[in-house]
Amino acid sequence: MTHYLVELRPQAVKHLRELNTKDQLRIVGAIELLSENPLPPKSLKLKGREGYRIRVGNFRIIYTFNSTQLIILIVDIAHRREVY
Repeated sequence: MTHYLVELRPQAVKHLRELNTKDQLRIVGAIELLSENPLPPKSLKLKGREGYRIRVGNFRIIYTFNSTQLIILIVDIAHRREVY
């Protein structure tokens, strides 16, 4: 099974640290699942810009991935009303 290396931009790390522990754990779990499958069934391609998003409760994880280098870059993690 192929695993992707997950990298987080500083902005994503900052937003993740600002969340409560329960939400942090849910988001970290979703990121771990992304490392196994960068295109889970609920992921959506973004319109108007490059990348994908997955939903974790009221939060969105915006990311891009490179399948040749096996890298996922988490661009942003934020509440759904703030992320777009």
